Amino acid sequence: MYENMTILAAFVFVYSIASGGLAKTPVNGAIVFTAFGVLLGPPGFGFLQLSAGTEQIRLLAELTLSLVLFTDAANSNLDVLKHSFRVPGRLLLIGLPLTILLGFGVGVLLFDKLSLLEIALLATMLAPTDAALGKAVVTDESVPPTIREGLNVESGLNDGICVPVLLLFLAMATHPAQGGVSMLALNLVAGQIGLGVVIGAVLTLLAAWLFKFFARMGWISESWRQLPVPALAVACFAMAQWLGGSGFIAAFTGGLLFGWLAKEHKHALLLAAEGTGDTLALITWVVFGAVVIGRVVGHIEWQMVLYALLSLTLIRMLPVFLALAGLGLRAPEKLFIGWFGPRGLASIVFGVIVFDEHLPGGVTLAATVVCTIVLSIVIHGLSAIPLVAALKRRVRQ
Repeated sequence: MYENMTILAAFVFVYSIASGGLAKTPVNGAIVFTAFGVLLGPPGFGFLQLSAGTEQIRLLAELTLSLVLFTDAANSNLDVLKHSFRVPGRLLLIGLPLTILLGFGVGVLLFDKLSLLEIALLATMLAPTDAALGKAVVTDESVPPTIREGLNVESGLNDGICVPVLLLFLAMATHPAQGGVSMLALNLVAGQIGLGVVIGAVLTLLAAWLFKFFARMGWISESWRQLPVPALAVACFAMAQWLGGSGFIAAFTGGLLFGWLAKEHKHALLLAAEGTGDTLALITWVVFGAVVIGRVVGHIEWQMVLYALLSLTLIRMLPVFLALAGLGLRAPEKLFIGWFGPRGLASIVFGVIVFDEHLPGGVTLAATVVCTIVLSIVIHGLSAIPLVAALKRRVRQ
């Protein structure tokens, strides 16, 4: 235990003091963290011996994702979104369903040993994106605001929207004899999305009022001033999950509302939440490299690699191109948006949920998801800065 603690603490220290320099290179944090886990974990030298089970991995990934979603949403520019919500709206309402459908069709062609419901689960697990893996895209102000905010909002909401779809397919796969699929789908969508929005909004409004009230009374000490926001982000997620809603939708909704309520003070208030999220992300990717990759690497076959490559290209980019038709975006801009659909934390969470059900094709599903995430970490991470620079040059022309 202490050996693991020493290794992780030393790695956190070294990365934290070098992160600014690494941020200027194509090598993003997820690549470094995952590679560190692979090299020092059982797949590599074996110095890092982590015994995390699926429940612990899921909890870690969910907490990380809730903080990332909250802070990304809080940092969104709502003035831009008010005038250009059509981009994320089209991506979510048209692009996302088309991505799942196309992913299902490709899966039917490639995986003859998986059932149709298992293929539908695979397509859904790999549909949500993770903007944190292409952070240079959503934080670089040289990227047009419409594209930047569109990708940020899409990645913030698509994982929450996919939750009821995933649970519906999972319920049908594990309890095929139960009827009432239409009513189950309606209840899941209404409960997951509706409750998520309501809980995120109500908790954030209450928290903002309490914060202002006690701030006026002078009761908030400097040493505790940074903790309310991370606590609020986790509370939004956890309460929504507890009451049957989507914690991801709640975290993103709470973040959007908090960013609007806090306005000019939000960046100072979000520092601790962003730092906590970055630290949890580091640990999550190290665990992913040291534990998850080692468990599935021996099961990877060519069909999984091909599906992973298609998931990151054709299955993502074609629906995006079709969804954005008629919005006045040029072809390179639509291709840019389509390319930056990295798979990350949400797919890890979904993969653990499905793997826990012990479906007949569970190992194939897990290996395909892991293969897709690993490829995404590398190709999206390495391409972010060069493609942002290329887009910048095109915008100036």
